[in-house]
Amino acid sequence: MNKIIKTKEPIKKVVYNYEKKDFPALSLEQIKNLKKIKLVYGDITTIACDAVVNSANNTLLGGGGVDGAIHAAAGPKLRQECAKLGGCETGEAKITKAYKLPCKYVIHTVGPIYSRDQRETQSEELRNCYYNSLKLAQENNIKTICFPAISTGIFGFPTRLALPIVFDEISKALNEFKNVEQVLLVSYTPIQFKAYTSYFEELNKRASKVKDKNKTKK
Repeated sequence: MNKIIKTKEPIKKVVYNYEKKDFPALSLEQIKNLKKIKLVYGDITTIACDAVVNSANNTLLGGGGVDGAIHAAAGPKLRQECAKLGGCETGEAKITKAYKLPCKYVIHTVGPIYSRDQRETQSEELRNCYYNSLKLAQENNIKTICFPAISTGIFGFPTRLALPIVFDEISKALNEFKNVEQVLLVSYTPIQFKAYTSYFEELNKRASKVKDKNKTKK
């Protein structure tokens, strides 16, 4: 397994001032699954794992951002295989070989293009991206899976709104997809990594309080 890369760049800026509403009410089972989630700072195309998730567009034929980087690193055979899949609906996921990438598979999922007046629908679509990607991981005996920050780049989904969905859905889905042993969440920029780490640290603090309350009740 690759070494988890952490940024050495100092980030003094407070990314977000979180409120109670920004954190999902996790079950005890979900809290246990938080241990399977690791945060990574770096280039997703260089990480050795069983599968990387590509934040694709509906054609699956490559694009900008993470999508373009994954296609470039994998080589032209990835696009050739994707061309046979008939595209992909928003929130759904499809799987291919990884070719020149240092992993076995690429799971392609299409995140929503953000629009404020469709926030509720798009939040559910984003949730489906994580669920359906993990479902494919389970079906293909994938133990380690690596996610980019789906839709938060050129698709414009606000990171602050995405974070509760990401951690809630992954920790929930891992109850169902028990073959998955580790989920890596990759940030490409220092500011994004700071957003993820500060949120995850606070989420874990809240999870610890829930566990302590449960012990007290017993």
